[in-house]
Amino acid sequence: MQLGTIGGGVMAEAIVSRLVNQQVYSPSEMVVSDPSAEKREKLASRYGVRVTENNREAAQQAQQVLLLAVKPQIFDRVVAQLGPPSHKNQLVLSVLAGMPLSRLEAAFPEQPVIRAMPNTPATVGAGMTAIAPGAAVQSQHLEIARRILEAVGQVVTVPEYQMDAVTGVSGSGPGYVSVFIEALTDGGVAAGLPRSVASQLAVQAVLGTAQLLQETGMDACQLKNQVTSPGGTTITGIAQLERAGLRAATIDAVQAACRRSQELGQGE
Repeated sequence: MQLGTIGGGVMAEAIVSRLVNQQVYSPSEMVVSDPSAEKREKLASRYGVRVTENNREAAQQAQQVLLLAVKPQIFDRVVAQLGPPSHKNQLVLSVLAGMPLSRLEAAFPEQPVIRAMPNTPATVGAGMTAIAPGAAVQSQHLEIARRILEAVGQVVTVPEYQMDAVTGVSGSGPGYVSVFIEALTDGGVAAGLPRSVASQLAVQAVLGTAQLLQETGMDACQLKNQVTSPGGTTITGIAQLERAGLRAATIDAVQAACRRSQELGQGE
C-alpha cells in the first residue's frame, strides 16, 4: 500500500477517484478507512480500493503517504488511534480546514507534513489547492503532494500564514459563487425567464467568464471595463450591485471565513 486515507467523505472520494482515473496510483495501492459501512462499500465498489473501519490499520499500511481527510473537530481523537508511523519517511498530507502545521507536526513528530486546502470543484477535476510544507518536508515530498493534488486541479504553494486567507477565498469561494448563481437565476425568473433557462444562462455566464479570465490572463477589472458600454445595461446593473454593497459584502465574507479557519485551527 502506498497511500492510506483516513476519512472517506466527499473530498477523500474526489481525490481517490481522480488518482484511480489518472493512474497516479492503482486501486491495489490505496486503502481508505471510514466508520461508515455505506461509504466503505461505495468506495470499494466504485474504485476498487481496499477499505477498512480501522484507522490504525490504514495508517500502518501506507508506506508513502498518509492522507488526513476528517473533520478538524475530531483530529485529536483520530490521531490517538493511529500509533507510530509505518515508515519514517511517510508523508502526512492534511486537507483539514484550518489545521495549522504546528498541531500537525506535534501529532506526527519527525515526519514530513504538508498542509493542503483544496476546494469542492476538485470533485470534477477543476479544483484549486494551496499547500504549505512543514519543516521536515523535502523536494521529493512536495513532488508527491503535487502529483496527488494535481489529479483534482491546480496547485499553488504558499507560506502557511496565508493558508487561512486561502480558505476564505478558494476554500469557501464555491459557496459564495453558488449563492451568486442562485441569485442571478432568481433575477432571471423575476425578469420573466423560466427557471431552467435562467439557471442555464447564469451557470454558463459564470463558467464562461472564469474560463475567459483564466485563458487570457486578463484582470477581472479589465474584463468588467470591456463589457460596460456607456449608458448600457451592464453598467446600470453593476451600479445597482454597488449600491447594494456586493463588493463590501464579499470582502467581509472572505475575512469572516478566514477568521473561522483560524478558530478551527485552534480547536474552537
